[in-house]
Amino acid sequence: MTQEELDALMSGGVDMDDMSEEDEHTQEDENSQDREDEPSKDPITAGIEAAELPLPATNENKMVHQLDDVTKESEEKASEIFDIIENISSNLMEKEESLNTVSEILHSNIELFTKLSEKFPDVETFQTQLEKNETALNEINSVVAVLQESGDSIMSVMDIMQYQDIHRQKIERVINVMRALSKYMNTLFEGKIDDEKRVSSATHIAGDTHNELASTDDIEALLEQFGKQ
Repeated sequence: MTQEELDALMSGGVDMDDMSEEDEHTQEDENSQDREDEPSKDPITAGIEAAELPLPATNENKMVHQLDDVTKESEEKASEIFDIIENISSNLMEKEESLNTVSEILHSNIELFTKLSEKFPDVETFQTQLEKNETALNEINSVVAVLQESGDSIMSVMDIMQYQDIHRQKIERVINVMRALSKYMNTLFEGKIDDEKRVSSATHIAGDTHNELASTDDIEALLEQFGKQ
């Protein structure tokens, strides 16, 4: 309320009902102005988070490009794993052969000390050596059994790793389907006239509600901005 309105009110020349109506109209005008000042939202992108907007078509976002990298790296790592497993399996087989050789020697010693113990029962050394060799043979047999179980486990791992190759083949099949679909779509939208020979299309057409049309550079800049968010 201005000073002039206040003076008029004090002198009785202003109706309070008229003042109330005028204040209400003023408030409505201010609310209307605030709504006009609010930024307009695109109905197409309204409610869509920045992370859901399309990413720019770079090598990091191209689907077939990424799948090719996955299959290549998967095959390389699988080959490295197979090499490591084969080396472990070879080492286990070598140790098993060495223990079998030692086992044969112990069998020979046991036969010898058995005969000596029977022929010279009073000689305690023969009986002691016989028991030591028998204990050593039991330990070797136990170790050989563990090595054989480990070898069987390694073979199971190699069998399981075969599924990795199957998965790689499935991904490659998906890639082939995607590439075939891409070529089909390109062929479907192919024209008889080269783009360079086409007549340039009109920027504005009669009946357009506005002339603010985005150019190709504007669209590319917008997509790049969305990709950085």
